[in-house]
Amino acid sequence: MLKKIIFLLVVSCLLSCNTAKQDADLIIHSATIYTVDSSFSICESMVIKDGKIIETGTNEVILKKYTAKETIDAKGKFVFPGFIDAHCHFYGYGKGLQEVDLVGSKSFDEVIERVKEFTVQHDQTPVIRTTGDGRYIQEIDWIIGRGWDQNDWEVKEFPDKKKLDSIFPNTPVILTRIDGHAALVNQKALDIAGFSVNTKISGGEVEIKNGKLTGILIDNAEDSLKKSISKASYHTIKNALLNAQENCLAMGITSVSDAGLDKSVVDAIEKLQKENELFMRVYAMLTPNKENLEYYLKNGTLKTDKLTVCSFKFYGDGALGSRGACLCHEYADKTNWKGFLLNDAAYFERHAELMNKHGFQMNTHCIGDSAAKVILNIYKKYCSGNDNKRWRIEHAQVLLKDNFKDFSKNIIPSVQSTHATSDMYWAADRLGKDRVKLAYAYKDLLNAAGIVALGTDFPVEDISPFKTFYASVARKDSKGFPDGGFQKENALTREETIKGMTVWAAYANFEEKEKGSLEKNKFADFVILDTDLMKCTEDKILNSMVLQTFIDGKLVYRK
Repeated sequence: MLKKIIFLLVVSCLLSCNTAKQDADLIIHSATIYTVDSSFSICESMVIKDGKIIETGTNEVILKKYTAKETIDAKGKFVFPGFIDAHCHFYGYGKGLQEVDLVGSKSFDEVIERVKEFTVQHDQTPVIRTTGDGRYIQEIDWIIGRGWDQNDWEVKEFPDKKKLDSIFPNTPVILTRIDGHAALVNQKALDIAGFSVNTKISGGEVEIKNGKLTGILIDNAEDSLKKSISKASYHTIKNALLNAQENCLAMGITSVSDAGLDKSVVDAIEKLQKENELFMRVYAMLTPNKENLEYYLKNGTLKTDKLTVCSFKFYGDGALGSRGACLCHEYADKTNWKGFLLNDAAYFERHAELMNKHGFQMNTHCIGDSAAKVILNIYKKYCSGNDNKRWRIEHAQVLLKDNFKDFSKNIIPSVQSTHATSDMYWAADRLGKDRVKLAYAYKDLLNAAGIVALGTDFPVEDISPFKTFYASVARKDSKGFPDGGFQKENALTREETIKGMTVWAAYANFEEKEKGSLEKNKFADFVILDTDLMKCTEDKILNSMVLQTFIDGKLVYRK
């Protein structure tokens, strides 16, 4: 009898152990979950513990197997991996929120009015700083703006500085074009920078008409003048990062690839992440200035759960809109003009060798076909098929037909779909009807490389990932133009687009094993939408809403 009782107790204990539920932190159930795994599988439930996914599956299996501190009934809503913006200017966007917004201005007169209104609304308090030897000096407070585009104006020509000079004779003003590759400045700014009609800058242009400076600076000329502006304080950097994060999380963006940062900003990002103020994961591409090169090539790459620093961002050429893109043949709308490289080929060759030697990824901005040809030829010397360097061509906008074959999973096209739908109104004017067919060719790039990493380039374009999705699959702008789509043969499928915004973007950052899909042992970064992007009609894509955004399984945004 005693043996029988003991046997029953053992059996009862074993049965009890087998039916005990496993503890977790969060369960999402009754959802349509697009995992974006290798099979692009769909499930109903997902379990999270310690910031990572531990299992996905059906409601029946998950709810029987697990218990959690929090359980969310998604009520049939749609879950995607957190969106990864593969190329943007996260810090620059946040900083721009504190400056004059010129996006969408329909004339230069409107630009002037916005600047005047901004100065009235924002007290231009002088900045006082110490020199380090006990003395204090007053810095001149610059008026800074960005976003104008002469292609949107009735008079589609660069403005000049005359009105700025008359309104702001004693305050330096710099108004950057939307692509960041041209700026209008006033005479006070030119005087501070020491620019004159005799100023010559390699890889840039100081525009002169009738023997006088117009105030238009192209590419390296603009960058040179910006050195006269005082570096931002930690307080300014912090506010910019947190402001940018707020808007990104509301759009379901959980990771950003910030294309070009100084060490001071990278340090601020790391500090704010450690203090749990900045939740956003950041893939930081370093600006190849002296400070960054000396520090990072000596100290090596940096990797935490939230921050990756293992790449440098180079500029091959300028932008098509400002005719700074370097083309193999002259512009269709400017005789004897092909644009220019921002540095000679020897510069890029030298830095490619440095990147290779020190184990850093090289990411190069290439808009024009000539710039792309130069950089691709250099890349091919260092990127064999199996060495896993994953060097990137940022934008890959205009290409020669023979250069498509140079792309692979080791030389990656990083593109922005909304560039096509923003530029389509005038791209053929710049390139001609034949060359434009080899521009914004995202499907052709995907077929060549096997992947495309999709970003927005915000604030050059809108921050919205839904506009990226719409432009990718419909090849239309936010107004639904044109009816048939712009060069629709280069549209991406919905599955390809989601991969480009998640797992392929993660791959381009060496991060595909930790994020980009909703799989076991990956970070629990995901977004809950009210719209099924994979099945809704095209007209509903742009109206999609983010209901909740999670990073590490923690709610960071709720509508």
